[in-house]
Amino acid sequence: MSDIEIGANLEVVRSAHKSFREGIRILAQLGYKYCEPCVATGYDLLALGGYYHMLSMQDDPLEVKEWMDEVGIKPSAVSAHSPLMRPEVSIPYLTQAIRFASDIGAPVVTTDEGWRPEGMSEEEAFQIMRYTIRQVMRTAERYGIKVGLEPHASYTVRKETFIRILELSDSPCWGVNWDPGNFYLGGKDDVYETLDAVADRLFHMHGKDISFQQSDAERGKVTGTPVGCACGEGVIDWPRIIRILRRHGFRGVISVECATIDQADRSLKYLEKVVAETSP
Repeated sequence: MSDIEIGANLEVVRSAHKSFREGIRILAQLGYKYCEPCVATGYDLLALGGYYHMLSMQDDPLEVKEWMDEVGIKPSAVSAHSPLMRPEVSIPYLTQAIRFASDIGAPVVTTDEGWRPEGMSEEEAFQIMRYTIRQVMRTAERYGIKVGLEPHASYTVRKETFIRILELSDSPCWGVNWDPGNFYLGGKDDVYETLDAVADRLFHMHGKDISFQQSDAERGKVTGTPVGCACGEGVIDWPRIIRILRRHGFRGVISVECATIDQADRSLKYLEKVVAETSP
């Protein structure tokens, strides 16, 4: 087993209109050993119809685990993005996601901070996030599930405020899900210097690259994107990232987030080669 493994977010099958179960079968055929399911409360009718990869947390998690076991896929994390500045949303959503993750065998739940509600001051926002994180950590610690903060919204695409949110809790279950593509698009601070600053608390990572065309059109204008291009075909320096991860002793999964099944195939081949060839 490598120190760094490659998985894929089920977003890679969205453009092909595939269900979760069909999606993990495709990932296994490509050679992936890990997947990152996305979960929601309630039911999505497109997902129920088999056109979309979303899982409902009302689904039986043990049945979902059986599906993954059938094709030899393990969950690296559960994607459960929820606005930390809205505790009435985030606390029940994230605590339910933690229990779901525990049942399917996923060690990590990923989230971001969301957007500051109108009328809320920045100081109030950080106080409310502290409360939300504290409540969520009670469940995370009880279940032994880690929660990773991802660069994706109003504060997490800047180094100073990303670290400020990270420091709202010293729980061993509160850490980082790094997304170099989102942080790069934010355009505020250096992707690699910021990763180096937070890598000791890294639980999981997204393999999101950004095409040169998207970089030219959107950098500095957005705070993230649902999917990127195939890894190795965009602006992200993956050998540099792997060197940083190894210097910090990261042993975990890079979960590819790209737009198509073909890009997922190319991403896996590229990242496996970079991991094998790159030393600290």
